[in-house]
Amino acid sequence: MITETLHPEGLGPLSDGAGTILVVDDDSSTRRALRIMLTEMGFSVIESARGEEAISLVRVKWFDAVLLDVDMPGMGGVETCRNIRNMIARLPILMLTVMDSEDDKVLALDAGADDYITKPFQIRELTARLRSAVRRRSAKDDSRDVPIRHGELTLDPVKYRVQKNGRMIHLTPKEFEMLHYLMIHAGEPIPHSRLLKSLWGPEYGNELEYLRTYVRQLRKKIEDDPQNPKYLLTEAYVGYRFNEQPPTP
Repeated sequence: MITETLHPEGLGPLSDGAGTILVVDDDSSTRRALRIMLTEMGFSVIESARGEEAISLVRVKWFDAVLLDVDMPGMGGVETCRNIRNMIARLPILMLTVMDSEDDKVLALDAGADDYITKPFQIRELTARLRSAVRRRSAKDDSRDVPIRHGELTLDPVKYRVQKNGRMIHLTPKEFEMLHYLMIHAGEPIPHSRLLKSLWGPEYGNELEYLRTYVRQLRKKIEDDPQNPKYLLTEAYVGYRFNEQPPTP
């Protein structure tokens, strides 16, 4: 039986270590390998073999990040991710998967995952992405908390919501971060590498598939015609730009 102290989301971790990681995987050998590796890196590690148990742990303990396997018996990784995300909006969740199709990645990201790592993975890649996630978890919120409005879209960073003509739009945490960043810099072309590093950390810069996936999902949610966007524009060979003067309907 695991006994933990209650840690509301608003409080930080009680230790000064690298962070506390929840590893969720039904394969005991994978959990053991990750525990050894992460412990050597200075992390505290708690293991779970089932999605249901992971959800119970998240309710009573502070975690700096979750490593979550997609393919598990019982409650699968995607459903577990969705449940955890509904409880704690900003907890970093990294999905571990042997699947490499774009549809599977979109499914994980749409459930609220911040990142995905395809098995077999390189130790350096995993630890770099995990450290980036933990840094984002412990970073202070941006002081620019005034609602932003362009055209029919309004983003409120304090209430953590986006509306279009008064209608609420549901965004995953990473979609919200991306839209917030682009709206803050409306009218400015943002290079791919700058957007990646700002949202995922300095170790990122070349994962253009991340941006394509999130931009495609965002356009489906905020644009009247995703094939002919008026808000989220592509700057050819450069990156993306949020249109500060979208055409009036």
